[in-house]
Amino acid sequence: QVQLEDSGGGSVQAGGSLRLSCAASGFTANNYCMGWFRQAPGTEREKVASIYTSGRGTYYADSVKGRFTIIYANNKLDLQMNSLKPEDTAMYYCAAEPTFCYNVASRFHYWGHGTQVTVSS
Repeated sequence: QVQLEDSGGGSVQAGGSLRLSCAASGFTANNYCMGWFRQAPGTEREKVASIYTSGRGTYYADSVKGRFTIIYANNKLDLQMNSLKPEDTAMYYCAAEPTFCYNVASRFHYWGHGTQVTVSS
């Protein structure tokens, strides 16, 4: 059973940085897509970034390109978030799915509990 434990959220001012982490365990397949999603109140859960555990193929949403970096190594997924904006405020979730990186949350089977990120102006 895949388990994901995400952490690292907090409150920062605009322009600041945060680093989210997700500890993964229970992987049985050869390759997983691991991603970070976020959801603000009243909105759908959207994919922010993803990467394959094999190391190939990163994806970034246009809204975070050049500011966020996704890193995977040794069963740990990090999201380095720089130049944060108030519109980045959301609950952030770590997710995993065997084999393929879908762009929709409904296609991911495994989820962390979420960690809140709040960016003030």
